[in-house]
Amino acid sequence: MYTFAEKALARAAGITSARAGDVLDIQPDVVFSHDNSAAILRIFNQIGAPAVNRPERLAITLDHAAPAPTTAHAQNHADIRAFAAQHGIRLFEVGRGICHQVLSEEGIVLPGEVVMGADSHTPHFGWLGAFGMGVGRTEVAALWATGTLWIRVPETLQITLAGHIPMGVTAKDIALAILGRWTVEGAAYRAVEFAGDALASIPLDDRPVLPNMMSEFGAISAFMPPDQAVIDYVSARASRPFTPLYPDADAVYSAQSTLDVSTLEPLIALPDQPDRVVPVSQATGTPIQQAFVGTCTGGRYSDLAAAAAVVRGRKLRARLIVIPASAQVLSRAVRSGVLQDLIDAGAALGTPGCGPCMGNHLGVPAPNEVTISAGSRNFKGRMGTAGAPVYLANAAVVAASAVAGQIVSPQDIIDGETFRAEGSA
Repeated sequence: MYTFAEKALARAAGITSARAGDVLDIQPDVVFSHDNSAAILRIFNQIGAPAVNRPERLAITLDHAAPAPTTAHAQNHADIRAFAAQHGIRLFEVGRGICHQVLSEEGIVLPGEVVMGADSHTPHFGWLGAFGMGVGRTEVAALWATGTLWIRVPETLQITLAGHIPMGVTAKDIALAILGRWTVEGAAYRAVEFAGDALASIPLDDRPVLPNMMSEFGAISAFMPPDQAVIDYVSARASRPFTPLYPDADAVYSAQSTLDVSTLEPLIALPDQPDRVVPVSQATGTPIQQAFVGTCTGGRYSDLAAAAAVVRGRKLRARLIVIPASAQVLSRAVRSGVLQDLIDAGAALGTPGCGPCMGNHLGVPAPNEVTISAGSRNFKGRMGTAGAPVYLANAAVVAASAVAGQIVSPQDIIDGETFRAEGSA
């Protein structure tokens, strides 16, 4: 009779049960932050706490402006390094990768746990069967000081993914389909639970994108029930025991919806909202100047491999920036030859991290330049330039568009080299 969110938050509060609407004092299993730790540190110092509470539960990743593009960023990094060393906090240095990817790879977040992060995409950890929630800097400073934070238990929206996923359709397309159907406010201050037979057919490396992008859906958290593939993945990395949690068959939901994934095709979000979603075919022919494969929803190995498969043996008509989500992803791409294929096509490579996703550096577009991105957000100015439109699509579509110099489907490139000449078959 309980949802996953109700169970996970009750466990974190040390009580036997909780219902949506209850206000609980919880102790998260993991609290993390990134380059914004410098700003959090200033708030923490104002609180006047004598020490960090439970430093073994904290993690910091330098990923949002890495390597540091300015002196101010470099000073922030220096302050963070000193703070982490002083208090014995796990610190993942410049080049290790994006916080969500790194904490998953390192076995720091485990099934059934509660993780709070100073990043809005913290629902990402739902792919591991964890309750992930983004919180503000003041809340993280309070967690550093006390280890505890109050939270209202959210209602839960259940989305059942039915049918068979067609070839060429990825978790990014499923996420875009959800946004296109129910808008960016569809899950406002609710948790999302995914269910349905289609879940098991999503490749393990592709799963994180689905809960991650539910932050664009307004969700406070998102959950995918961990199957044996996830348990095996976590067991190979975990340094402490864990107990997965699953919703009850008779759990009470605020709403239940079904998405038939068998009807989907590759999708694209038009500027300047991630819920302005249409089939890629409806945007075909739109000129682009830049393509970006990277971020926590588009920089995993499967994304790089998909992009490489499209560009292999071809040359680019638009800039293609590729930034792996982590050093482990980069290393695997080197060993497999995927990175060489991307380099041979003319792609520019960046240090593992967030890159231009939030408009800091490593790919900021010029005014009026159009970017197609494998990222999760395309709000006006998201990549650093207010007058530079951003489209969102899966990595194969992004790579195909870089080859063509305009938005196209990968099929247009692979079957018959449709766009050999300037734009026409």
